Amino acid sequence: MNVLVFAPHPDDEVLGCGGVMAKRAASGDSVFVCVVTRGVEPLYKDEDVRIIQQQCRKADELLGAKDTFFLNFPAVMLETVPRYELNEKISDVVQLIKPAEVFIPHRGDMQLDHKMIVDAAMVALRPKYKHVVKRIYAYETLSETGWDIPNMVNEFIPNVYEDITQTLQLKLQAMDMFKSQLGVFPEARSIEALESLAKFRGAMVNCKAAEAFSLIREIKTV
Repeated sequence: MNVLVFAPHPDDEVLGCGGVMAKRAASGDSVFVCVVTRGVEPLYKDEDVRIIQQQCRKADELLGAKDTFFLNFPAVMLETVPRYELNEKISDVVQLIKPAEVFIPHRGDMQLDHKMIVDAAMVALRPKYKHVVKRIYAYETLSETGWDIPNMVNEFIPNVYEDITQTLQLKLQAMDMFKSQLGVFPEARSIEALESLAKFRGAMVNCKAAEAFSLIREIKTV
């Protein structure tokens, strides 16, 4: 099957579901990543952005992704983009890949880019087209998930846990490629924090490491 992961920014896909990406690829599935935004001047230097995108592509390749798409919408300025343009580009990717399974950020994340991309993805994933996606999951992102004002809308409530014991180290290796993004523990964007979260999620369901998701929609045909 085809699997599509939407990442607001480079490395979100690794943080949120890098273990599952590697697991799906190892089982023969075709995994694709769509990174929606990129840093733009004057907030980010073009050379830095180029390096981060290179790191992203290499990390995704390590996890087994067949391709990484960069839509290059302006990071932290996504609200300046007409909504129809964002919806259209994301829909184009969905129709191109025709995924059976899609992973998107959690809408309660603090970063506005995450919220807007979730909304656009859900427009593209409406079960009204010839190709209907079978499963949609929301993933959690360290440094964004759980940092907004706590309420029932913002809270990440996982109801699906996937064992990534066999692919955790590959996920950590992929994250380690983002040298410019990594912090030092106890910063959230650190290898130690990512490993701790995987072990915590695993302990919740009696396995050594897991990634947690919120199931948004599943369509059963048999």
